[in-house]
Amino acid sequence: VQLQASGGGLVQAGGSLRLSCAASGRTFSNYDMGWFRQAPGKEREFVADISMNSGRTYYANSVKGRFTMSRDNAKNTVYLQMNSLKPEDTAVYYCAARGPGTALYGYWGQGTQVTVSS
Repeated sequence: VQLQASGGGLVQAGGSLRLSCAASGRTFSNYDMGWFRQAPGKEREFVADISMNSGRTYYANSVKGRFTMSRDNAKNTVYLQMNSLKPEDTAVYYCAARGPGTALYGYWGQGTQVTVSS
């Protein structure tokens, strides 16, 4: 599956952004989807994920209550609504897909930059 993330940009602290990740190439609804991020000089970290049928979402503690992940299987797209953004949310955000029966995310998009100014 191929993934294309978009929607990043520059926003002031307290603002909002919505990231999108469009998938192609495979049956999208068969994949769990995740968002990860990597800040300069830091390791990539988990942000959120959603099960293939949207029955379950899970968030990192650092974003819980501020970020919401959703998916539209008819549009082969997942979203990450980010509210109350903080400067520490600044990072390159990546979407990823995990195939049925696998534990690791094996497909990754190219990343979209999110910069939150104070």
